Amino acid sequence: MWACPKVRFASIQGRPRSRISQPSPNVTTPPVESITMITGSEMGVVDANAEALGVPRKQLMESAGKSVADVATTLADAGDRIHVVAGRGNNGGDGFVAARFLEAFDVSVSLLGRAESITTEIAAENWNALEACAFDVREIRDSANATLPAADLIVDAMLGTGIHGELREPAATLARAMNDTTATVLSVDVPSGMNGDTGEIAPGAVEADHVVTFHETKPGLEALDATVHVADIGIPAAAELFVERGDLRRIDRESASHKGDNGDVLVIGGGPYSGAPAHAATAALRAGADLARVLVPEHIRSELQGYSPDLIVRGYDAEQFSPAALDAARTMADNADTTILGPGIGTAEDTRTAIGEFLADQTGRIVVDADALSVVPAVDTDANLLCTPHQGELVAMGGDTSDDWRKRRDLVESFAADLGHTLLVKGAHDVISDGERTRVSRTGNPGMTVGGTGDVLAGVAGALAAVLPVHNAAAVAAYANGRAGDIAAENRGHGLTATDVVEHVPRALWPDGIA
Repeated sequence: MWACPKVRFASIQGRPRSRISQPSPNVTTPPVESITMITGSEMGVVDANAEALGVPRKQLMESAGKSVADVATTLADAGDRIHVVAGRGNNGGDGFVAARFLEAFDVSVSLLGRAESITTEIAAENWNALEACAFDVREIRDSANATLPAADLIVDAMLGTGIHGELREPAATLARAMNDTTATVLSVDVPSGMNGDTGEIAPGAVEADHVVTFHETKPGLEALDATVHVADIGIPAAAELFVERGDLRRIDRESASHKGDNGDVLVIGGGPYSGAPAHAATAALRAGADLARVLVPEHIRSELQGYSPDLIVRGYDAEQFSPAALDAARTMADNADTTILGPGIGTAEDTRTAIGEFLADQTGRIVVDADALSVVPAVDTDANLLCTPHQGELVAMGGDTSDDWRKRRDLVESFAADLGHTLLVKGAHDVISDGERTRVSRTGNPGMTVGGTGDVLAGVAGALAAVLPVHNAAAVAAYANGRAGDIAAENRGHGLTATDVVEHVPRALWPDGIA
Protein backbone atom coordinates (compact mmCIF):
# COMPACT_ATOMS: atom_id res chain seq x y z
CA MET A 1 0.00 0.00 0.00
CA TRP A 2 1.27 3.47 -0.82
CA ALA A 3 2.34 5.58 2.11
CA CYS A 4 0.17 8.66 2.44
CA PRO A 5 1.83 12.05 2.97
CA LYS A 6 0.49 14.27 5.71
CA VAL A 7 -2.62 15.95 4.32
CA ARG A 8 -3.13 19.67 4.83
CA PHE A 9 -6.54 21.29 4.53
CA ALA A 10 -7.97 24.70 3.86
CA SER A 11 -11.68 25.28 4.35
CA ILE A 12 -14.09 27.64 2.66
CA GLN A 13 -17.02 28.07 5.03
CA GLY A 14 -20.56 27.86 3.70
CA ARG A 15 -23.96 27.27 5.32
CA PRO A 16 -24.26 23.52 5.94
CA ARG A 17 -27.78 22.17 6.01
CA SER A 18 -27.33 19.64 8.86
CA ARG A 19 -25.18 18.85 11.88
CA ILE A 20 -21.46 19.71 11.90
CA SER A 21 -18.94 18.34 14.35
CA GLN A 22 -16.00 20.42 15.42
CA PRO A 23 -13.31 20.56 12.70
CA SER A 24 -10.03 18.76 13.27
CA PRO A 25 -6.98 20.88 14.18
CA ASN A 26 -5.54 20.60 10.66
CA VAL A 27 -8.55 22.32 9.05
CA THR A 28 -8.06 26.06 8.62
CA THR A 29 -9.97 28.90 7.00
CA PRO A 30 -7.71 30.97 4.72
CA PRO A 31 -8.50 34.53 3.62
CA VAL A 32 -10.71 34.53 0.52
CA GLU A 33 -8.02 36.28 -1.52
CA SER A 34 -5.60 33.39 -0.88
CA ILE A 35 -7.88 30.77 -2.49
CA THR A 36 -6.83 29.56 -5.94
CA MET A 37 -9.01 27.68 -8.42
CA ILE A 38 -8.50 25.01 -11.06
CA THR A 39 -10.99 23.47 -13.50
CA GLY A 40 -11.67 19.76 -13.58
CA SER A 41 -10.13 19.43 -17.05
CA GLU A 42 -7.00 21.26 -15.95
CA MET A 43 -6.83 19.03 -12.89
CA GLY A 44 -6.71 16.03 -15.22
CA VAL A 45 -3.68 17.56 -16.94
CA VAL A 46 -1.97 18.22 -13.62
CA ASP A 47 -2.65 14.68 -12.36
CA ALA A 48 -1.13 13.20 -15.52
CA ASN A 49 1.86 15.53 -15.29
CA ALA A 50 2.42 14.49 -11.68
CA GLU A 51 2.48 10.88 -12.83
CA ALA A 52 4.97 11.74 -15.59
CA LEU A 53 7.15 13.34 -12.92
CA GLY A 54 7.13 10.18 -10.80
CA VAL A 55 4.13 10.64 -8.48
CA PRO A 56 1.81 7.76 -9.45
CA ARG A 57 -1.93 8.27 -9.60
CA LYS A 58 -2.34 5.38 -7.18
CA GLN A 59 -0.42 7.41 -4.62
CA LEU A 60 -2.60 10.46 -5.30
CA MET A 61 -5.74 8.35 -4.92
CA GLU A 62 -4.49 7.03 -1.59
CA SER A 63 -3.86 10.58 -0.39
CA ALA A 64 -7.21 11.80 -1.70
CA GLY A 65 -9.14 9.00 -0.03
CA LYS A 66 -7.30 9.56 3.23
CA SER A 67 -8.17 13.26 3.11
CA VAL A 68 -11.87 12.41 2.65
CA ALA A 69 -11.69 10.04 5.60
CA ASP A 70 -10.00 12.68 7.76
CA VAL A 71 -12.86 15.14 7.17
CA ALA A 72 -15.47 12.40 7.60
CA THR A 73 -13.93 11.55 10.98
CA THR A 74 -14.52 15.13 12.17
CA LEU A 75 -18.18 14.90 11.10
CA ALA A 76 -19.01 11.54 12.69
CA ASP A 77 -19.22 10.37 16.29
CA ALA A 78 -18.00 7.05 17.63
CA GLY A 79 -20.26 4.24 16.47
CA ASP A 80 -21.88 6.29 13.69
CA ARG A 81 -22.98 4.60 10.48
CA ILE A 82 -21.10 5.87 7.41
CA HIS A 83 -22.18 4.82 3.93
CA VAL A 84 -20.01 5.45 0.85
CA VAL A 85 -21.78 5.60 -2.53
CA ALA A 86 -19.16 5.20 -5.24
CA GLY A 87 -19.08 5.37 -9.01
CA ARG A 88 -16.94 3.24 -11.31
CA GLY A 89 -14.24 5.84 -12.00
CA ASN A 90 -11.46 7.40 -9.99
CA ASN A 91 -13.91 9.44 -7.92
CA GLY A 92 -15.32 6.12 -6.73
CA GLY A 93 -11.76 4.92 -6.15
CA ASP A 94 -11.24 7.84 -3.77
CA GLY A 95 -14.36 6.66 -1.96
CA PHE A 96 -13.06 3.07 -1.72
CA VAL A 97 -9.84 4.34 -0.13
CA ALA A 98 -11.81 6.53 2.29
CA ALA A 99 -13.83 3.51 3.41
CA ARG A 100 -10.66 1.64 4.39
CA PHE A 101 -9.60 4.53 6.61
CA LEU A 102 -13.08 4.70 8.19
CA GLU A 103 -13.10 1.12 9.36
CA ALA A 104 -13.39 2.20 13.03
CA PHE A 105 -16.96 3.30 12.23
CA ASP A 106 -19.88 1.20 11.03
CA VAL A 107 -18.93 1.66 7.36
CA SER A 108 -20.55 0.20 4.24
CA VAL A 109 -20.04 0.82 0.51
CA SER A 110 -22.34 0.78 -2.52
CA LEU A 111 -20.91 0.58 -6.06
CA LEU A 112 -22.93 1.97 -8.97
CA GLY A 113 -22.70 -0.92 -11.42
CA ARG A 114 -20.82 -4.18 -11.60
CA ALA A 115 -17.35 -4.48 -10.14
CA GLU A 116 -15.95 -5.86 -13.40
CA SER A 117 -17.00 -2.61 -15.13
CA ILE A 118 -14.89 -0.31 -12.90
CA THR A 119 -13.15 1.89 -15.45
CA THR A 120 -9.64 2.35 -14.06
CA GLU A 121 -7.12 -0.17 -12.79
CA ILE A 122 -6.32 1.73 -9.60
CA ALA A 123 -9.99 2.11 -8.66
CA ALA A 124 -10.51 -1.62 -9.28
CA GLU A 125 -7.54 -2.46 -7.07
CA ASN A 126 -9.04 -0.46 -4.21
CA TRP A 127 -12.45 -2.12 -4.65
CA ASN A 128 -10.74 -5.52 -4.59
CA ALA A 129 -9.01 -4.49 -1.35
CA LEU A 130 -12.39 -3.79 0.25
CA GLU A 131 -13.70 -7.18 -0.80
CA ALA A 132 -10.55 -8.97 0.36
CA CYS A 133 -10.74 -7.24 3.74
CA ALA A 134 -14.39 -8.32 4.17
CA PHE A 135 -15.90 -4.83 4.15
CA ASP A 136 -19.66 -4.53 3.81
CA VAL A 137 -19.96 -3.87 0.06
CA ARG A 138 -22.73 -4.25 -2.50
CA GLU A 139 -23.36 -3.54 -6.18
CA ILE A 140 -26.24 -1.34 -7.36
CA ARG A 141 -26.95 -2.49 -10.91
CA ASP A 142 -30.14 -0.55 -11.62
CA SER A 143 -32.49 1.97 -10.06
CA ALA A 144 -34.68 -0.79 -8.63
CA ASN A 145 -32.16 -1.53 -5.88
CA ALA A 146 -30.81 2.05 -5.66
CA THR A 147 -31.55 2.63 -2.01
CA LEU A 148 -29.54 4.06 0.85
CA PRO A 149 -29.17 2.21 4.14
CA ALA A 150 -29.79 4.07 7.38
CA ALA A 151 -26.71 6.22 7.98
CA ASP A 152 -25.46 9.21 9.91
CA LEU A 153 -22.99 10.29 7.21
CA ILE A 154 -23.20 9.67 3.45
CA VAL A 155 -20.05 9.98 1.32
CA ASP A 156 -20.95 10.96 -2.26
CA ALA A 157 -18.21 9.52 -4.48
CA MET A 158 -20.45 8.84 -7.47
CA LEU A 159 -19.27 11.27 -10.14
CA GLY A 160 -16.18 13.44 -10.33
CA THR A 161 -15.16 16.51 -12.30
CA GLY A 162 -15.00 14.63 -15.61
CA ILE A 163 -18.74 13.88 -15.77
CA HIS A 164 -21.07 16.56 -17.13
CA GLY A 165 -24.78 16.84 -17.76
CA GLU A 166 -27.83 15.35 -16.07
CA LEU A 167 -27.35 12.39 -13.79
CA ARG A 168 -28.27 9.00 -15.19
CA GLU A 169 -29.71 6.07 -13.29
CA PRO A 170 -29.01 4.74 -10.76
CA ALA A 171 -27.03 7.88 -9.77
CA ALA A 172 -30.10 10.09 -10.21
CA THR A 173 -32.18 8.01 -7.79
CA LEU A 174 -29.39 7.91 -5.23
CA ALA A 175 -28.84 11.67 -5.52
CA ARG A 176 -32.52 12.22 -4.73
CA ALA A 177 -32.19 9.92 -1.73
CA MET A 178 -29.16 11.85 -0.49
CA ASN A 179 -31.03 15.13 -0.85
CA ASP A 180 -33.96 13.73 1.13
CA THR A 181 -31.91 12.20 3.94
CA THR A 182 -31.29 13.84 7.29
CA ALA A 183 -27.76 12.44 7.29
CA THR A 184 -24.78 14.71 6.66
CA VAL A 185 -23.64 14.46 3.04
CA LEU A 186 -19.94 14.73 2.19
CA SER A 187 -19.06 14.93 -1.52
CA VAL A 188 -15.74 13.91 -3.02
CA ASP A 189 -14.06 16.63 -5.17
CA VAL A 190 -17.39 18.10 -6.37
CA PRO A 191 -21.01 17.14 -5.64
CA SER A 192 -22.23 14.61 -8.20
CA GLY A 193 -24.00 16.58 -10.92
CA MET A 194 -21.76 19.65 -10.77
CA ASN A 195 -19.71 20.51 -13.86
CA GLY A 196 -16.11 20.73 -12.68
CA ASP A 197 -15.15 23.10 -15.51
CA THR A 198 -17.99 25.62 -15.39
CA GLY A 199 -19.59 25.16 -11.98
CA GLU A 200 -22.94 24.52 -13.65
CA ILE A 201 -25.23 22.36 -11.52
CA ALA A 202 -27.42 19.80 -13.27
CA PRO A 203 -31.03 19.25 -12.17
CA GLY A 204 -31.15 16.76 -9.33
CA ALA A 205 -27.48 17.16 -8.40
CA VAL A 206 -26.37 16.13 -4.93
CA GLU A 207 -26.87 18.89 -2.33
CA ALA A 208 -23.79 18.38 -0.19
CA ASP A 209 -23.20 19.71 3.32
CA HIS A 210 -19.44 19.32 2.91
CA VAL A 211 -17.11 18.90 -0.05
CA VAL A 212 -13.51 17.66 0.07
CA THR A 213 -11.85 18.89 -3.11
CA PHE A 214 -8.25 18.24 -4.11
CA HIS A 215 -5.22 20.44 -4.75
CA GLU A 216 -7.23 23.61 -5.41
CA THR A 217 -10.91 24.54 -5.30
CA LYS A 218 -13.07 24.08 -8.41
CA PRO A 219 -15.36 26.56 -10.21
CA GLY A 220 -18.75 26.91 -8.54
CA LEU A 221 -17.84 25.41 -5.17
CA GLU A 222 -17.62 28.84 -3.56
CA ALA A 223 -21.30 29.41 -4.34
CA LEU A 224 -22.56 26.23 -2.69
CA ASP A 225 -24.47 26.14 0.57
CA ALA A 226 -21.72 23.87 1.93
CA THR A 227 -18.36 23.84 3.66
CA VAL A 228 -15.56 23.19 1.17
CA HIS A 229 -12.34 21.60 2.37
CA VAL A 230 -9.35 21.93 0.02
CA ALA A 231 -6.92 19.06 0.55
CA ASP A 232 -3.26 19.02 -0.43
CA ILE A 233 -2.76 15.46 -1.71
CA GLY A 234 0.92 15.77 -2.59
CA ILE A 235 0.86 17.01 -6.19
CA PRO A 236 4.23 18.73 -6.73
CA ALA A 237 4.34 22.33 -7.95
CA ALA A 238 6.42 21.04 -10.87
CA ALA A 239 3.30 19.37 -12.29
CA GLU A 240 1.93 22.83 -13.09
CA LEU A 241 5.25 24.45 -14.02
CA PHE A 242 6.76 21.89 -16.38
CA VAL A 243 5.03 20.93 -19.62
CA GLU A 244 4.72 17.16 -19.58
CA ARG A 245 2.81 14.33 -21.20
CA GLY A 246 -0.35 15.34 -19.35
CA ASP A 247 -0.56 18.52 -21.44
CA LEU A 248 -1.22 16.36 -24.49
CA ARG A 249 -4.68 15.69 -23.01
CA ARG A 250 -5.62 19.16 -24.26
CA ILE A 251 -5.61 17.94 -27.87
CA ASP A 252 -8.90 16.52 -29.06
CA ARG A 253 -10.80 16.15 -32.31
CA GLU A 254 -14.53 15.76 -32.75
CA SER A 255 -15.46 12.50 -34.48
CA ALA A 256 -17.95 14.35 -36.69
CA SER A 257 -15.61 17.21 -37.69
CA HIS A 258 -15.23 18.38 -41.29
CA LYS A 259 -12.36 19.70 -43.38
CA GLY A 260 -11.23 23.00 -41.92
CA ASP A 261 -12.68 22.42 -38.45
CA ASN A 262 -9.26 21.48 -37.09
CA GLY A 263 -7.28 24.42 -38.36
CA ASP A 264 -6.71 26.45 -41.53
CA VAL A 265 -3.18 27.81 -41.18
CA LEU A 266 -1.55 30.51 -43.29
CA VAL A 267 2.25 30.87 -43.50
CA ILE A 268 3.61 34.22 -44.73
CA GLY A 269 7.34 34.16 -45.35
CA GLY A 270 10.04 33.34 -47.83
CA GLY A 271 11.81 35.52 -50.34
CA PRO A 272 15.41 35.31 -49.23
CA TYR A 273 14.76 31.71 -48.11
CA SER A 274 12.35 29.06 -49.35
CA GLY A 275 12.97 26.16 -46.94
CA ALA A 276 11.72 27.95 -43.83
CA PRO A 277 8.09 28.48 -44.92
CA ALA A 278 8.04 24.92 -46.30
CA HIS A 279 9.11 23.49 -42.92
CA ALA A 280 6.55 25.61 -41.05
CA ALA A 281 3.67 24.66 -43.34
CA THR A 282 4.39 20.92 -43.38
CA ALA A 283 4.86 20.95 -39.60
CA ALA A 284 1.43 22.56 -39.26
CA LEU A 285 -0.09 19.66 -41.19
CA ARG A 286 1.81 17.09 -39.13
CA ALA A 287 0.49 18.81 -35.99
CA GLY A 288 -3.10 18.25 -37.10
CA ALA A 289 -4.07 21.30 -39.17
CA ASP A 290 -6.52 20.46 -41.94
CA LEU A 291 -5.14 23.02 -44.38
CA ALA A 292 -1.79 24.75 -44.77
CA ARG A 293 -1.65 27.74 -47.11
CA VAL A 294 1.57 29.54 -47.96
CA LEU A 295 1.99 33.07 -49.32
CA VAL A 296 5.42 33.72 -50.84
CA PRO A 297 7.01 35.81 -53.59
CA GLU A 298 6.14 34.50 -57.05
CA HIS A 299 9.77 33.69 -57.86
CA ILE A 300 9.87 30.89 -55.24
CA ARG A 301 6.25 29.73 -55.51
CA SER A 302 7.08 26.78 -57.76
CA GLU A 303 9.80 25.65 -55.36
CA LEU A 304 7.31 25.58 -52.50
CA GLN A 305 4.67 23.82 -54.56
CA GLY A 306 7.23 21.26 -55.65
CA TYR A 307 8.25 20.64 -52.06
CA SER A 308 4.90 19.05 -51.22
CA PRO A 309 1.58 18.61 -53.03
CA ASP A 310 -0.10 18.94 -49.62
CA LEU A 311 0.58 22.69 -49.48
CA ILE A 312 -1.66 25.34 -51.03
CA VAL A 313 0.78 27.93 -52.35
CA ARG A 314 0.00 31.44 -53.58
CA GLY A 315 2.44 33.97 -54.93
CA TYR A 316 2.68 37.75 -55.23
CA ASP A 317 4.67 39.89 -57.64
CA ALA A 318 7.59 41.11 -55.51
CA GLU A 319 11.04 39.90 -54.53
CA GLN A 320 10.16 39.79 -50.84
CA PHE A 321 7.28 40.58 -48.50
CA SER A 322 6.55 44.28 -48.92
CA PRO A 323 3.60 46.72 -48.89
CA ALA A 324 2.73 45.47 -52.38
CA ALA A 325 1.87 42.07 -50.86
CA LEU A 326 -0.37 43.39 -48.09
CA ASP A 327 -3.70 43.07 -49.91
CA ALA A 328 -3.07 39.39 -50.63
CA ALA A 329 -1.81 38.79 -47.09
CA ARG A 330 -4.83 40.43 -45.47
CA THR A 331 -7.31 38.56 -47.66
CA MET A 332 -5.74 35.20 -46.91
CA ALA A 333 -5.36 35.97 -43.19
CA ASP A 334 -9.05 36.85 -42.96
CA ASN A 335 -9.85 33.26 -43.97
CA ALA A 336 -7.27 31.55 -41.73
CA ASP A 337 -7.61 30.40 -38.14
CA THR A 338 -3.95 31.18 -37.47
CA THR A 339 -1.28 33.08 -39.39
CA ILE A 340 2.42 32.27 -39.06
CA LEU A 341 4.43 35.35 -39.96
CA GLY A 342 8.17 35.39 -40.48
CA PRO A 343 9.78 32.09 -41.57
CA GLY A 344 12.45 32.99 -44.13
CA ILE A 345 11.00 36.48 -44.59
CA GLY A 346 14.25 38.50 -44.40
CA THR A 347 15.19 41.90 -43.02
CA ALA A 348 14.72 44.30 -45.96
CA GLU A 349 13.36 47.70 -44.92
CA ASP A 350 10.26 47.29 -47.10
CA THR A 351 9.67 43.91 -45.47
CA ARG A 352 9.85 45.37 -41.98
CA THR A 353 7.44 48.14 -42.99
CA ALA A 354 5.00 45.59 -44.39
CA ILE A 355 5.24 43.41 -41.28
CA GLY A 356 4.38 46.38 -39.07
CA GLU A 357 1.44 47.44 -41.24
CA PHE A 358 0.13 43.88 -41.43
CA LEU A 359 0.29 43.33 -37.66
CA ALA A 360 -1.27 46.72 -36.92
CA ASP A 361 -4.60 45.93 -38.56
CA GLN A 362 -4.98 42.27 -37.55
CA THR A 363 -7.22 40.93 -34.79
CA GLY A 364 -6.71 37.18 -35.06
CA ARG A 365 -4.10 34.75 -33.80
CA ILE A 366 -0.62 35.20 -35.24
CA VAL A 367 2.56 33.22 -34.56
CA VAL A 368 5.44 35.64 -35.11
CA ASP A 369 8.82 34.06 -35.83
CA ALA A 370 12.32 34.79 -37.07
CA ASP A 371 13.02 38.21 -38.62
CA ALA A 372 9.46 39.44 -38.02
CA LEU A 373 10.01 39.37 -34.25
CA SER A 374 12.03 42.56 -34.00
CA VAL A 375 9.11 44.59 -35.38
CA VAL A 376 6.65 43.48 -32.67
CA PRO A 377 7.64 45.83 -29.80
CA ALA A 378 6.98 48.92 -31.93
CA VAL A 379 3.55 47.79 -33.16
CA ASP A 380 0.19 48.52 -31.56
CA THR A 381 -2.10 45.64 -32.51
CA ASP A 382 -5.29 43.95 -31.38
CA ALA A 383 -4.02 40.63 -32.70
CA ASN A 384 -3.32 37.78 -30.27
CA LEU A 385 0.40 37.26 -30.85
CA LEU A 386 2.53 34.26 -29.99
CA CYS A 387 6.17 35.28 -30.39
CA THR A 388 8.75 32.49 -30.70
CA PRO A 389 12.24 34.03 -30.27
CA HIS A 390 15.46 32.30 -29.39
CA GLN A 391 17.40 34.10 -26.69
CA GLY A 392 19.31 36.34 -29.11
CA GLU A 393 16.06 37.42 -30.76
CA LEU A 394 14.53 38.01 -27.33
CA VAL A 395 17.33 40.45 -26.49
CA ALA A 396 16.86 42.18 -29.86
CA MET A 397 13.19 42.65 -28.96
CA GLY A 398 14.18 44.39 -25.74
CA GLY A 399 14.02 41.48 -23.29
CA ASP A 400 16.68 40.10 -20.97
CA THR A 401 17.98 36.57 -20.58
CA SER A 402 20.08 34.44 -18.25
CA ASP A 403 21.94 31.13 -18.35
CA ASP A 404 20.00 30.13 -15.25
CA TRP A 405 16.62 28.90 -16.49
CA ARG A 406 14.89 29.93 -13.28
CA LYS A 407 16.08 33.50 -13.63
CA ARG A 408 15.24 33.43 -17.33
CA ARG A 409 11.75 32.21 -16.48
CA ASP A 410 11.18 35.30 -14.34
CA LEU A 411 12.70 37.63 -16.92
CA VAL A 412 10.52 36.20 -19.71
CA GLU A 413 7.40 36.52 -17.57
CA SER A 414 8.17 40.14 -16.83
CA PHE A 415 8.88 40.98 -20.48
CA ALA A 416 5.73 39.18 -21.67
CA ALA A 417 3.70 41.30 -19.25
CA ASP A 418 5.30 44.47 -20.62
CA LEU A 419 4.90 43.34 -24.22
CA GLY A 420 1.28 42.30 -23.80
CA HIS A 421 1.72 39.12 -25.85
CA THR A 422 2.60 35.47 -25.28
CA LEU A 423 6.26 34.51 -25.53
CA LEU A 424 7.76 31.11 -26.28
CA VAL A 425 11.47 31.62 -25.73
CA LYS A 426 13.51 28.75 -27.17
CA GLY A 427 16.44 27.19 -25.35
CA ALA A 428 17.51 24.07 -23.48
CA HIS A 429 14.58 25.02 -21.25
CA ASP A 430 11.84 26.60 -23.36
CA VAL A 431 9.97 29.26 -21.39
CA ILE A 432 6.34 30.04 -22.20
CA SER A 433 4.63 33.02 -20.61
CA ASP A 434 1.81 35.49 -21.20
CA GLY A 435 2.94 37.62 -18.27
CA GLU A 436 0.64 35.85 -15.81
CA ARG A 437 0.99 32.14 -16.50
CA THR A 438 4.46 30.70 -17.07
CA ARG A 439 5.43 27.17 -18.10
CA VAL A 440 8.76 25.51 -18.83
CA SER A 441 9.37 22.71 -21.37
CA ARG A 442 12.45 20.51 -21.07
CA THR A 443 12.22 18.31 -24.16
CA GLY A 444 14.76 18.60 -26.99
CA ASN A 445 18.46 17.93 -27.43
CA PRO A 446 21.65 19.63 -28.71
CA GLY A 447 21.11 18.18 -32.19
CA MET A 448 18.21 20.59 -32.60
CA THR A 449 20.57 23.52 -33.04
CA VAL A 450 20.44 22.59 -36.74
CA GLY A 451 18.72 25.17 -38.94
CA GLY A 452 14.99 24.86 -39.51
CA THR A 453 13.84 23.39 -36.20
CA GLY A 454 12.55 26.80 -35.14
CA ASP A 455 10.43 26.92 -38.29
CA VAL A 456 9.04 23.51 -37.38
CA LEU A 457 8.16 24.83 -33.93
CA ALA A 458 6.36 27.81 -35.48
CA GLY A 459 4.33 25.46 -37.67
CA VAL A 460 3.34 23.21 -34.78
CA ALA A 461 2.42 26.25 -32.68
CA GLY A 462 0.35 27.66 -35.54
CA ALA A 463 -1.64 24.44 -35.92
CA LEU A 464 -2.28 24.13 -32.19
CA ALA A 465 -3.20 27.81 -31.82
CA ALA A 466 -6.00 27.20 -34.30
CA VAL A 467 -7.72 24.85 -31.84
CA LEU A 468 -6.37 25.75 -28.37
CA PRO A 469 -5.94 28.91 -26.32
CA VAL A 470 -2.66 30.52 -27.36
CA HIS A 471 -0.83 29.94 -24.07
CA ASN A 472 -1.75 26.24 -24.04
CA ALA A 473 -0.87 25.93 -27.73
CA ALA A 474 2.57 27.39 -27.10
CA ALA A 475 3.24 25.03 -24.19
CA VAL A 476 2.16 21.91 -26.07
CA ALA A 477 4.06 23.01 -29.20
CA ALA A 478 7.29 23.47 -27.25
CA TYR A 479 6.93 20.03 -25.67
CA ALA A 480 5.99 18.29 -28.93
CA ASN A 481 8.68 19.96 -31.02
CA GLY A 482 11.36 18.98 -28.52
CA ARG A 483 9.97 15.47 -28.14
CA ALA A 484 9.92 15.03 -31.93
CA GLY A 485 13.56 16.08 -31.94
CA ASP A 486 14.33 13.55 -29.21
CA ILE A 487 12.70 10.77 -31.22
CA ALA A 488 14.66 11.83 -34.32
CA ALA A 489 17.88 11.86 -32.30
CA GLU A 490 17.32 8.23 -31.29
CA ASN A 491 17.98 7.34 -34.95
CA ARG A 492 20.09 10.26 -36.17
CA GLY A 493 22.05 11.40 -33.15
CA HIS A 494 23.30 14.94 -33.67
CA GLY A 495 22.98 14.46 -37.43
CA LEU A 496 19.26 15.09 -37.48
CA THR A 497 17.62 17.66 -39.76
CA ALA A 498 14.51 19.78 -39.48
CA THR A 499 12.79 17.39 -41.90
CA ASP A 500 13.48 14.53 -39.48
CA VAL A 501 11.84 16.52 -36.71
CA VAL A 502 8.75 17.23 -38.84
CA GLU A 503 8.23 13.54 -39.53
CA HIS A 504 8.11 12.70 -35.82
CA VAL A 505 5.71 15.46 -34.75
CA PRO A 506 2.65 13.14 -34.91
CA ARG A 507 4.30 10.58 -32.66
CA ALA A 508 5.23 13.32 -30.20
CA LEU A 509 1.66 14.68 -30.07
CA TRP A 510 -0.21 11.35 -30.12
CA PRO A 511 2.21 8.85 -28.53
CA ASP A 512 -0.49 6.29 -27.77
CA GLY A 513 -2.05 6.32 -31.21
CA ILE A 514 0.96 5.60 -33.42
CA ALA A 515 2.87 2.32 -33.54
